[in-house]
Amino acid sequence: MDSYLIHVNGHGDHAPMLDVNLKNTGNIISPGKVKSRKPRWAVRASEMSKKTFNPVRAIVDSMKVEPNPKKAMISLSLGDPTVFGNLPTNDEVTRAVKEVLDSGQYNGYAPSVGYQSCREAVATYYNCPEAPLKAQDVILTSGCSQAIELALAVLANPGQNILVPRPGFSLYKTLALSMGIEVKLYNLLPEKAWEIDLEHLESLVDEKTACLIVNNPSNPCGSVFSKSHLQEILAVASRQCLPILADEIYGDMVFADCKYEPIATLSTNVPILSCGGLAKRWLVPGWRMGWILIHDRRDIFGKEVEIEMEHFPEFENDVEFTERLISEQSVFCLPATCFEYPNFFRVVITVPEEMILEACGRIQEFCEMHYQGADGAQDLECDK
Repeated sequence: MDSYLIHVNGHGDHAPMLDVNLKNTGNIISPGKVKSRKPRWAVRASEMSKKTFNPVRAIVDSMKVEPNPKKAMISLSLGDPTVFGNLPTNDEVTRAVKEVLDSGQYNGYAPSVGYQSCREAVATYYNCPEAPLKAQDVILTSGCSQAIELALAVLANPGQNILVPRPGFSLYKTLALSMGIEVKLYNLLPEKAWEIDLEHLESLVDEKTACLIVNNPSNPCGSVFSKSHLQEILAVASRQCLPILADEIYGDMVFADCKYEPIATLSTNVPILSCGGLAKRWLVPGWRMGWILIHDRRDIFGKEVEIEMEHFPEFENDVEFTERLISEQSVFCLPATCFEYPNFFRVVITVPEEMILEACGRIQEFCEMHYQGADGAQDLECDK
């Protein structure tokens, strides 16, 4: 192929002159003899962008439905606890950020892994005898989502696969596919409070499996794994030599009858990257503050890593159910197809009490209107 040499010469106040020389088998051809070629745009989407698929956006954006104009819209779909204003951010958190801004000491570029003082604070908070942490074991990120992205990028290569819960948070699949990583979905068992089907999980492991994602407490199920179940998960990971990416953004946000156990506190040999952040617990998702906690006491990572609807035959799927619920009752829930779990839907319960009661009443009315049981009975109950 011919190669071009472009020289730009400028002297004093004179405009630069552009000399174009065509090198062809050692001969210099003057610009006047070169056949002109019309420039053309050739900007194409990258292969990574073509592989990027967000099921939530794909499903929600394709829904062409208007709410019932006689009823005010109630959205139970967006997992943002700040939307309605009934869960305000703690004054202590806001005050701390104001003090930092007023200090003027943190307006410049931070180290890529985060400020040392901040890393020390996170390590001190999560450090315990069962899972010791130092500042160097903490990497600060732009929200928990970036923490998950970075962890995946470190653990898996294109062509490998990862094990992801079903139902589960859609971001895992979106990120993995964009990186050329295959996703294998392991089942959660609703009849066992959404515990992992361990037999199914282990059957998916092959020589290309790079890591296991464990989301506890679960999004979208809201379940919290017991200590004994976490130990069973670790046994599988240990037996199969699988590192764990632990999405624990909802850690320490459980009801009094449950106990949240960070999985790293139960591990003696399985390396774990635990992802968390301020977003949910401190009600500041827009602040984009997350982290990765590196638990690798055996140096395995090494230095390379520093609600069910069984009787609604009238509807084709959960997306159509959701669209009808919006058009008739002005209640928006997220179809669980977004979480790889069709024929269910997810509700967010951070809305004010009076709104959630109104929404539940509307959902009950909708179900009573459309429910087709074995005997045609309409006896659904909604505990308000």
